[in-house]
Amino acid sequence: MSKRIVLWRHGRTAWNVQGRVQGQTDTDLDDVGREQARAAAARLASLAPQRIISSDLRRARDTAQALVDVCSTDLELDPRLREMDFGAREGLTWREAWSRFPEGMRAWIDGDESQIPGSETHLEAGNRAAPVLREVGESLPDGGLAVVVAHGAILRTGICRFLGFPRESWTLFSGLSNCSWTVLEQSNPEHDSRWRLVEWNAGTLPEPVTSDDEPPGLSLTDTTG
Repeated sequence: MSKRIVLWRHGRTAWNVQGRVQGQTDTDLDDVGREQARAAAARLASLAPQRIISSDLRRARDTAQALVDVCSTDLELDPRLREMDFGAREGLTWREAWSRFPEGMRAWIDGDESQIPGSETHLEAGNRAAPVLREVGESLPDGGLAVVVAHGAILRTGICRFLGFPRESWTLFSGLSNCSWTVLEQSNPEHDSRWRLVEWNAGTLPEPVTSDDEPPGLSLTDTTG
């Protein structure tokens, strides 16, 4: 029986609208973000998660609480799921960051993430989040499902690190939209410990996979395999 982890990005904030880097700054959901969380929670609740684990930053925690409110599952907080620390860029728009740190931003674009004061690198963030996903996966019973609620950058880097994608490929994955989710599945834990990426940046519930190269009985919604 398959195990699944749903990785859910928080709802919208005012800084999202303004294009400001949030990082570990503890911002709140705006009215749209709260409604996004309620609407998404109503869909995710139908998956009956055994665990709900969230970043302790308010925008993620309040998004997770919307799901807890319609489930019988307790909310667990894990500070390792806080957003990537963007250092001196936090609170700035992209244009403001280029104006204040032109050399650092050019280095950032060219792959050197060490030139923005106080900034965590994507690899450091991935190394912080991946163990959480591993621990969550190991804790699930066969047929179990967990929802992990966090932030765009930490989810993208954590997923890529957890799945073992080479660092140079991480930028090939798009960012995650507010209140969208990604789904990982371990289809047959008894015989294959590998986790697979089966949904990315989705806003609808997963549907069965129909594919010529997909063995029958291993689809996301089938827990009998």
